[in-house]
Amino acid sequence: MIITKYLLLFLAFSVFKEAGEGNNWSLVAGNFNFPEGPAWDMQNKILYVSNCYGDFLAKITGGKVDALVRKSDSAISKTNGLFVDNEGNVIACDFGKGAILKISPAGKVSTLIAGYKGEKFNRPNDLVITPAGNLYFSDPESYGKNKLDGRIFFFNMKTGELKLVAEKLAFPNGVNISPLDGKLYVSESAENRVLRFTINEDNTLSGKEVFIELPGGDPDGLEFDTDGNLYVAHFGSGTVYVISPEREILSKIKTPGKKPSNLEFGGDDLSILFLTEDETNAVYKMQMKAKGNKFFNSGEDVK
Repeated sequence: MIITKYLLLFLAFSVFKEAGEGNNWSLVAGNFNFPEGPAWDMQNKILYVSNCYGDFLAKITGGKVDALVRKSDSAISKTNGLFVDNEGNVIACDFGKGAILKISPAGKVSTLIAGYKGEKFNRPNDLVITPAGNLYFSDPESYGKNKLDGRIFFFNMKTGELKLVAEKLAFPNGVNISPLDGKLYVSESAENRVLRFTINEDNTLSGKEVFIELPGGDPDGLEFDTDGNLYVAHFGSGTVYVISPEREILSKIKTPGKKPSNLEFGGDDLSILFLTEDETNAVYKMQMKAKGNKFFNSGEDVK
């Protein structure tokens, strides 16, 4: 009996370690239809969330959900990845329109990037702002290991220059930039792995390598903390992986459903991890010991 008791205690401790921060998710808002792309407005304390197959792009303040803009107004179609710039504008991937949109805090929509070489994008998915205030975004099309039609683009927010910087990828998904090595990390979902690219001085990409493979689900949204640890929403496995810069899996945080889609650090000191989850169609949050890294919209001017 004593052996059994200690065995149970050991197993309980192991489960707690597996859950990372203790699995203390709390509900922020529900009744979405495939929520995605959470984006935290640091200056105005607003969480924006895409409602991919719903009627509106959500604006959440203090747990209250409002519509920043509605699909029924024909201003948006199907938004996914979002980012908030220093003026409070929401930059949105719209895979229904095949474009990148700019949405003012008042909900006015304009097209930031209409497409590439006279054609609309395939399915703009996720985006990240660089320290200089420019943009990288993923543009997948077909899903499958042998369907290498996914692309990554760079866009200069000041000059309007658009570059195709990576192609022949198997459904590139979440994108982010490490605060430690300054490299671009990309979820290649159909290959169940996260890639890493060197960002060159001319903003092109080189040195493509596999950072980590994560079978059993699709790597989706990516986030970094200030220590350079990578947080991966692992769609299908019900897990958020926390991975060190040395590629060690530090923890596996279980999520309320099996389809975590994306992540965002927010809160007053960026220590709250927001999660969009597509099995329960809801947004959750968890208090973390770590703090999120923000290159942009930190309340300070980008140099």
